[in-house]
Amino acid sequence: MKTALVTGAAGFIGYHCCESLLAAGHRVVGLDAMTDYYDVALKQARLDRIAHHPDFRFEQGYVEDPGRLMALFEEERFDIVIHLAAQAGVRYSLENPRAYLDGNVAGTFELLEAARTFPPAHMLLASTSSVYGANTRMPYVETDRADHQMSFYAATKKATEAMAHAYSHLHGLPITMFRFFTVYGPWGRPDMALFKFTRAILEGQPIDVYNRGEMKRDFTYIDDLVAGIERLIEAVPQRPGGGIVPEGDSLSPVAPWRVVNIGNGQPVQLTDFIAAIEAATGRSARRNLLPMQPGDVPATWADTALLRRLTGQAPQTPVAEGVARFVAWYRDFYGV
Repeated sequence: MKTALVTGAAGFIGYHCCESLLAAGHRVVGLDAMTDYYDVALKQARLDRIAHHPDFRFEQGYVEDPGRLMALFEEERFDIVIHLAAQAGVRYSLENPRAYLDGNVAGTFELLEAARTFPPAHMLLASTSSVYGANTRMPYVETDRADHQMSFYAATKKATEAMAHAYSHLHGLPITMFRFFTVYGPWGRPDMALFKFTRAILEGQPIDVYNRGEMKRDFTYIDDLVAGIERLIEAVPQRPGGGIVPEGDSLSPVAPWRVVNIGNGQPVQLTDFIAAIEAATGRSARRNLLPMQPGDVPATWADTALLRRLTGQAPQTPVAEGVARFVAWYRDFYGV
């Protein structure tokens, strides 16, 4: 039995990771601040599903609180760290950028400081496809330059990649950064498109469709994402001998640090995604067509060759199937 720390444990991805790690026989310590960025009752409902597991321990607190993580690392001496706690959302970063500076940058700094003092066997830190920013060559490959972020959210996540690389180089910490691509599924966040569209369609309300629907996203089903993270736990990066990195690998030449895309590898037109929700709900959407939101990008598309090379598998759940599962969960959870 290994002991894993999952930060953001009551969040959408964090909850699913905790549940899967517990099912695999690990001991899990979950940390979450239970912030009110969205409905705290939903976070509590997720947490309630795992709170009584004998191998689960929950701690409430902010990752950015000085010394909070250091004390937890000293007490638990983690084998695995999965860092998911962050202020999420591109659009909210336009309204409250300081929340991203505190939660994403300062929080990751506190994590890295604790890991430097009490090193885990492997750290896996969440980044985002948003770091590719203004890149137009697709699919996005981990070895492509990603220098032109389009939102402050993306900029803070790119900063955490650089910070983690520096600590990995200086202190020999094995770190894998994973870049998520539009994750969706049961227990998802209310600020994300699938949740908002489903709620509005079932309530007979119009949906806001940005860039008039001329957008593509690499929608990644939650179970596929969590499976990818778990398989990457065993793919511990090692500093390459002589600084020679295998072709196609994002491994650093000077550190046991790597970045990996986790996406479905199949971009879907937003209008097709909406059609899948209509099919699953049995209702038609009323569309409020709007221009592109500041900070958004027109398309995302993950190259998953490295993920396949490292783990032997990559996400593959069809959007229609994943959307139907979400709608079924939504109807059940909210009694619709």
